[in-house]
Amino acid sequence: MHNPADSPPACCRCLRRLRHDELGRTACRPCQDRVDQALRQLPGPDGLYRQLAHQLTPGRSDGGPTVTVSRTAPLPLRLGPLSLMARGGVITVLQTWQIDWHEHLGWLHPRWKGDSPQQLDQVVHALRVNLGWAATSHPAFADFATEVHSLVRQCEQQVTGERRERPISVACPCGATLAVTVSTPGVRCRPCGTQYTRTDVLDLPLAARTAA
Repeated sequence: MHNPADSPPACCRCLRRLRHDELGRTACRPCQDRVDQALRQLPGPDGLYRQLAHQLTPGRSDGGPTVTVSRTAPLPLRLGPLSLMARGGVITVLQTWQIDWHEHLGWLHPRWKGDSPQQLDQVVHALRVNLGWAATSHPAFADFATEVHSLVRQCEQQVTGERRERPISVACPCGATLAVTVSTPGVRCRPCGTQYTRTDVLDLPLAARTAA
């Protein structure tokens, strides 16, 4: 009988088998590098976060003219970019993770100074500096990576006007249906416990549609 404990250790993010020089890590180095690359897209004068400010006015995402309004009418703002820039958006999510990392490491609560773009730069810098530790030791690195990639995709969609990936339903041999996208790094089937890599899950057959 197969014992899961005998299985070779795998990356928590992409589920790829860890190489010999990666043993003892939570995530593989390519996944760490991909998260680092995603984080680097957010800060700086040309980063995605500051570009969101240029997309607040309706019509800007597709390169069209800004909407003119009367002096008495409120300025219309696009909800998508605004939600990413407001409290609970990009900065809040990243700062929450930095707080979590400080707690795991036994460090003091982090502090941020300046306006929102400056705080964004600070938290991204701090996360990148400690990314190697997180990919090696943090038990929720996969969740962190998923949130970072999601934030970057949302920012890109607002800046470029691209639509979100449409989920597709694939069928696990156990009979369960899994919702995935073409960029899904991997997924676990909850009913049977099977873990699929990105390649494996995209090789599964499409789930049959049920009649309405």
